[in-house]
Amino acid sequence: MTKLASFRERYRSNALPELRRKFGYTNPHQFPRVVKVVINVGVGGAARDAKELENATNTLAKITGQKPVLTKAKSSIASFKIRAGMPIGAMVSLRGKKMEHFLDKLMHIVLPRVRDFQGLSPDSFGKSGSVTLGLKEHLVFPEIASEDFAKIHGLAVTIVTTAESASEGLTLLQALGFPFRTS
Repeated sequence: MTKLASFRERYRSNALPELRRKFGYTNPHQFPRVVKVVINVGVGGAARDAKELENATNTLAKITGQKPVLTKAKSSIASFKIRAGMPIGAMVSLRGKKMEHFLDKLMHIVLPRVRDFQGLSPDSFGKSGSVTLGLKEHLVFPEIASEDFAKIHGLAVTIVTTAESASEGLTLLQALGFPFRTS
């Protein structure tokens, strides 16, 4: 059984040469890199049931190994029965080794478990070179047992890079091994 290369090894051996070849970088500080990963769960039913918010925070804590921060509503929305300042979700920001471990787990374990997964969309990059992907079920993570949670919820994973354009970000993540659709 072969050992998978770590995130840092893939960055040094795959991403740096590819970025140098494609964009002609000479200074090491020009190379884009992954800065952080933000995992966000929005819980619309938190206004009616506080247990949903508690389930979302427990899920994030299990998945990331870090305590989530509650996100609060910025404005009141009467039709959803939400008031400004009311907790409506949770988020976690990962950096360093925890981020690298999470990205390895996302690429090699979680994404292959997603039903009908065809690859990430290259169009999901922002102008800044960061990408956000949505997962419909939190059950694709190996830390989550389906019998532990009564309600299934989705989550958004944002990979923030120092890339200055979408093409730089796409090249970086492709060289790191992320599976992208070929159109």
